[in-house]
Amino acid sequence: MHSLTRAEATERGALLRLRSYRIDLDLTTGSEAFRSTTRIVFDASEVGRATFIEVRPSVLHSVTLNGRALDASALRDGRIALSGLAARNELVVIADMAYSRECEGLHRYVDPADGRVYLYAFVYIDNAPRIFACFDQPDLKAPFTFTLTVPDGWQVLGNAAATRVGAGRWELAGTAPLSTYLTTLVAGPYESFHTSHDGIPLGLHCRASLADALAGDVDEIFEITGQCLDEYHRLFGVRYPFGKFDQVFVPEFSVLSLDHPGCVLLRELYLFRTAVPRSERETRAVVIAHGLSLMWLAGLVTNRWWDDLWLGQAFADYMAHRVTSDVTSFPGPLTTFAVRRKAQAYVADQRPSTHPVSLTAPDVQTVLLELDRISYFKGSSVLRQLSARIGTPALRSGLRAYFTSHAYGTATFADFLAALSEAAGADMTGWADRWLRECDINTLTPEITVADDGVVSAAAVCQTAPAAHPVLRPHTIDVGMYDEDRTLLRVAVDGPRTELPQLVGRPAPRFVLLNDGDLTYAKIRFDARSLAALPDLLPELSAVNRAMVWCALLLAVQDGAYPAADHLELVTGMIAVEPEPAIVTEVLEQARNDVADRFLDPALRPAAMARVADAIRRRLSGVAPSDEIWLCLCRGLVEFSADVAELRGWLDGTARTSGPPAGPMLDADLAWRIRYRLAGLGGLTEDEIAAAHRADPSTQGEQFAAKCRAARPDPAAKSAAWDAIVGDAELSSYRLWALAEGFWQPEQVDATAGYVPRFFAEMPAAAKLRGDLVLDVLVRFLYPRYAACQQTLRMADDLLARTDIGLPLRRRVTDFTDDLRRVVAVRQAGGAPCG
Repeated sequence: MHSLTRAEATERGALLRLRSYRIDLDLTTGSEAFRSTTRIVFDASEVGRATFIEVRPSVLHSVTLNGRALDASALRDGRIALSGLAARNELVVIADMAYSRECEGLHRYVDPADGRVYLYAFVYIDNAPRIFACFDQPDLKAPFTFTLTVPDGWQVLGNAAATRVGAGRWELAGTAPLSTYLTTLVAGPYESFHTSHDGIPLGLHCRASLADALAGDVDEIFEITGQCLDEYHRLFGVRYPFGKFDQVFVPEFSVLSLDHPGCVLLRELYLFRTAVPRSERETRAVVIAHGLSLMWLAGLVTNRWWDDLWLGQAFADYMAHRVTSDVTSFPGPLTTFAVRRKAQAYVADQRPSTHPVSLTAPDVQTVLLELDRISYFKGSSVLRQLSARIGTPALRSGLRAYFTSHAYGTATFADFLAALSEAAGADMTGWADRWLRECDINTLTPEITVADDGVVSAAAVCQTAPAAHPVLRPHTIDVGMYDEDRTLLRVAVDGPRTELPQLVGRPAPRFVLLNDGDLTYAKIRFDARSLAALPDLLPELSAVNRAMVWCALLLAVQDGAYPAADHLELVTGMIAVEPEPAIVTEVLEQARNDVADRFLDPALRPAAMARVADAIRRRLSGVAPSDEIWLCLCRGLVEFSADVAELRGWLDGTARTSGPPAGPMLDADLAWRIRYRLAGLGGLTEDEIAAAHRADPSTQGEQFAAKCRAARPDPAAKSAAWDAIVGDAELSSYRLWALAEGFWQPEQVDATAGYVPRFFAEMPAAAKLRGDLVLDVLVRFLYPRYAACQQTLRMADDLLARTDIGLPLRRRVTDFTDDLRRVVAVRQAGGAPCG
């Protein structure tokens, strides 16, 4: 499909002024397609000119421009040419549109629990033409009015308030001017909960089979929503700019949330059927705050072209973590960000596909590929650094000026930067160029010389950059010096070496922490003295600093600068004393999935896993089930235990060791986690999986059952899973991902070796069956990440040498091969065989 280019959009944007969309959808025409009728009124600045409109139908019935029928067979590559434009034009397009199972247009889902059908519009960046004909670019905003025909018993939601106007007929009020990518619709027998805050109607919605799970959290979600609405009003100086605010939990969702004005779609991951750590509720609060901030940062002021889409997302992520910490009952989002999301940005920023935070987007496909963890999490970190540099009052003043100047219109990053520069009283262009228009990460290292008498004789912060992207940046950081107490030193780092004369002549601190408080975005190293003190001093640091240190150590393992075995040894000590559930959860996950399963010498893995498991058992023996950290430790023990008898004992009620409650006391989520671990160890049968799935026919049960089947080392199970993954185009995205996620197991490297060459041979054809969003997750799970040897790297290089593979697949295989190359290098440096 042709990807809209910036040049095409600029030409069309200069020609057209849109006045209105009126869209009628009939959702009663069958299970494969729906009828879409679009009426667009628009002006053209030059009479007689030509342009085009996007539409991607299963059947195009008619196209009428100003009463003149156009040739529907002239549809080419998702476009219809429109010639002979008048000063004022009316276009009518009637088409049948296919329902989606991959979140590309109007997604249709049948609930396995009760057979009910649910629909939602996944427009994202370029899927609006799969629902209605449109001029699909962000600067062509217009008011929208939707009418829908739906089965009896359904309700309809969208950007504006929906009213039932007859049997099965609904009409949505006209919206403020919106870009096509910011529109959405929801239809089906959704269960709903309502309230209001500050005169704003609020709604929460989910499918009927999950209504009980939502009902228990309604008060909490509404409270968080109201707190964030008030804080954004205070910060931005503009009241919530749309009439109502609905949040809908939708099934088979490809992203965490889509934040349309008036109607945010959320992944059902945030509906909790069973007990979860408070840290997961915190994450949900952050996602809610993120979506709300985009009512201003995308809905009120929209990016003019896709290269500025990152700005709203990065700022929303920054504001979400900050506002949730400031005004809700969850104080730890910045800690969670430091240990989890920021680590994901650091990894992405060092891959071959690294790109500036500020996108360079010649076409829409480039945006889709580059809107990633760098855009969100590095962008968020850079904006936190910006706030540290100019101060919160200047940041708030700049935001208010930006929203006031561009309300209900479009703007560019240059407009945003101009508002901030004026508020800060300094031109921020040079700062922004180095931080936002350049790739990769700087490394900050303390260089401290201690004389024989224990006094510091010289001290500096050294900054380096990778050879491929040799850009040094200005960093406003705090340097923490720890002895009996903590002393902070604010430092402006710039250039390769920044002297710290304030330390000279002082007794050498036991521990020096660069970037204390996690104000900047950089890899942090430790001097030898600090590294030696770390095991004893780590528990004394603040939560955000402990999180930052764990992130720094993980990056050091990946760089070969800190031994994987030492990391796991530090983890065993952490388990005994760490009070923060989010840190325990994330560090254990990293220790298992990254360090033990990949970077550690495989010969050392069983003993290291056993030591971590023993440390968890010891901690659990003294923790009450009512303590939030108890569940985090239970999940961790499931992941680290290789004792099939122990795991089965928890399932059947015969357990004798500290851990999850046994037998009937297990909740559904923890029981499935145990089954999945057992499946990977060869301790679960197909009959047991089938019985568990029958007992839990929910979406979660279906996905876990698929993961368990793929994880079993049985050759027939592997073959069936593989054939479905690479060949079944009808497989839903969630089932596809579950099979792929379960397929490779670190204990099965030899048993699955034959599938490694099959991945590189068969993935190009399999990729053609999937859209880019689904393919991105599929390749992440299915890449043979445990086959850490030179032979795998050679096969990957052979695939990448081919000229017939698409850009999305090439990009992901290149990145994951680079990840694997790091693993091979670290293992080889430690003496492990990697032939």
